[in-house]
Amino acid sequence: MAPGEKIKAKIKKNLPVKGPQAPTIKELMRWYCLNTNTHGCRRIVVSRGRLRRLLWILFTLTAVALIFWQCALLILSFYTVSVSIKVHFQKLDFPAVTICNINPYKYSAVRDLLADLEQETRAALKTLYGFPEITSRKRRESESWRSASEGSGSKFLNLVPLLAFNQSERNKARDFLTGRKRKVSGSIIHKASDVMHGHESKEVVGFQLCSNDTSDCAVYTFSSGVNAIREWYKLHYMNIMAQVSLEKKINMSYSAEELLVNCFFDGVSCDARNFTLFHHPMYGNCYTFNNRQNETVLSTSMGGSEYGLQVILHINEEEYNPFLVSSTGAKVIVHRQDEYPFIEDVGTEIETAMATSIGMHLTESFKLSEPYSQCTEDGSEVPIQNIYNASYSLQICLHSCFQAKMVEKCGCAQYSKPLPPKVNYCNYQQHPNWMYCFYQLHQAFVREELGCQSVCREACSFKEWSLTTSLAQWPSEVSEKWLLSVLTWDQSQQIKKKLNKTDLAKLLIFYKDLNQRSIMESPANSIEMLLSNIGGQLGLWMSCSVVCVIEIIEVFFIDSLSIIARHQWHKAKEWWARRQAPACPEAPPRSPQGQVNPVLELDDDLPTFTSALCLPPAPGAQVPGTPPPKYNTLRLERTFSSQLTDTQVPPESPES
Repeated sequence: MAPGEKIKAKIKKNLPVKGPQAPTIKELMRWYCLNTNTHGCRRIVVSRGRLRRLLWILFTLTAVALIFWQCALLILSFYTVSVSIKVHFQKLDFPAVTICNINPYKYSAVRDLLADLEQETRAALKTLYGFPEITSRKRRESESWRSASEGSGSKFLNLVPLLAFNQSERNKARDFLTGRKRKVSGSIIHKASDVMHGHESKEVVGFQLCSNDTSDCAVYTFSSGVNAIREWYKLHYMNIMAQVSLEKKINMSYSAEELLVNCFFDGVSCDARNFTLFHHPMYGNCYTFNNRQNETVLSTSMGGSEYGLQVILHINEEEYNPFLVSSTGAKVIVHRQDEYPFIEDVGTEIETAMATSIGMHLTESFKLSEPYSQCTEDGSEVPIQNIYNASYSLQICLHSCFQAKMVEKCGCAQYSKPLPPKVNYCNYQQHPNWMYCFYQLHQAFVREELGCQSVCREACSFKEWSLTTSLAQWPSEVSEKWLLSVLTWDQSQQIKKKLNKTDLAKLLIFYKDLNQRSIMESPANSIEMLLSNIGGQLGLWMSCSVVCVIEIIEVFFIDSLSIIARHQWHKAKEWWARRQAPACPEAPPRSPQGQVNPVLELDDDLPTFTSALCLPPAPGAQVPGTPPPKYNTLRLERTFSSQLTDTQVPPESPES
């Protein structure tokens, strides 16, 4: 190494580096480690020995990884909620109570409309089960098929044929109408039975639905013939009733005076005027107590059965449709005043000749919306039109979505739900293909292929009444005579017969206590808590603070990028200078004009101003050596050109 280069290297090594002014990133990192407050980085530089330095590097990197891991967990768990449950005692508003008779319409009023359907239903039942006096199965089937074909044209069996399937024969079925075997094409969908059998049967009963061109069919089978007949009857029944006007259907169903025999609320007598008519396509006339249409919402001041709603219902079993419903009683649902009562989904059935007590506990839930959950406040974010005159709920969204799909794909609305504007019920005359379309669409809805479950959201706030039901025999044997006589006398204007215990049902709905439970969600974290937790992690693992984080950002991003940009700029300038400079012949090398002075190789020499500035040498220039000494200057001159007068020596005498 040349002497000048060695001097500059020594100076460069001993001079302190000034942060952003460092010429390289390595020197910038060295300066950061010597000046930062994070002790791990300092120990990496000042430690002696490779092993110790390597250990400090591992410790520092591990601490940094733990900081990133803990901070990532804190950020990911930022949008979490904490649930608090509050129980407080106060006077509670009584919910709305909707009561429906299980039988939607009086059988005497709809018998003429259903005469043909019932005739074919009886023929189908005879084909399936026969009669006890017919012992021969072959004779029973032949006679029943003949009696079925001799009916009134078998309009309903031709439209939706009933079939008997033998498990040993695939793609073949026996037609109830003709008694002949026929090929069955299309998908076969089996539905579970709600009737238990005491023996195993190799035959299943179902019906076939086809599109208009009969090219696409689907067969729905049931392991119980009772379920198959009831489902087949229900399809045609609802289609027939869909063609009847609403006013006429209301008149064919039960009035409030016929359904309600007696009423008490909070110890005060009530009557039919306290109930609001609500017509349901599946349950006929239903009546809602404490509806939102009233001026004020009723409340209860005490818990217990004496301070709730007590009603005695006249079920009137003689007017029941034998093929539509197989149980006797009423259905009750407890809901909010602004909520649509989905009786067919969440209704509670009450029995006749029984006193049904329903104790309630009120729970009010409040959930946080986005970004904590996907719930909605009022359903405005959900792209589904609410066709119900009620506040938003998840059930309303799902039913509205299914209705929209019905109108889109089938051209009509489902018969058992309210109608959107300018949309008709499905029926044979206007939509001959509605049965097949409805069943196919319903299967797609159950399999979540319509996308309704992914579009609809849960409501952020809702009230829920948890119900506890208990039963007791009513009326008792000792009080049956006088109680039925008095109730008959009370209902003499509406009922022209003596009441039986099987025609009546007693219902009690009350709060068990006035303890309202509120479930509220609140943010588990805040910005202040997140920053403090991150600061705690930085201090725990790296003894670092917010100033250190700012310093890291400055050094590792701003200063490093500036150094890289400066180097690239110098390279670009040098490249541009070389490109613009004219070509010239190379100068011959010159011989050194001096000798190296070994004295200048001492390490203790102080740096010069020029070398301290780390100025680069000129291109192609050589560091001059030390010129050889002039030995003539070391000679002692005895004679001088001029001397001062006071230093002159007197001339020697000739004698000396």
